[in-house]
Amino acid sequence: MSNRDYAKSLIDQIPETRLIYVVSYLQGAAIPDEAPNAETLEAIAEVDDMIHTGAGEHFSGSTEDFLASLLED
Repeated sequence: MSNRDYAKSLIDQIPETRLIYVVSYLQGAAIPDEAPNAETLEAIAEVDDMIHTGAGEHFSGSTEDFLASLLED
C-alpha cells in the first residue's frame, strides 16, 4: 500500500468532528514547493516595509466591516 493509499484509509477513520484539523494540515502540505515569483517578492517586501514604517492604510474593526468597506469602493 502506498503512503497516499494509507493516508486515504486513515482519513476514513477520523471522526467528522476532528476532520477540520486534518484538512487544515493537508491544505498547508499541498502548497507547491515553488519559489515565489518577482511580483510576489515585491509585494512581500512592500508589506514588510509598511509594517516597519507604519505606512499604508490600517483598518481596525470586524472582518464583516472590512469586507463591506471594500465593496463600497
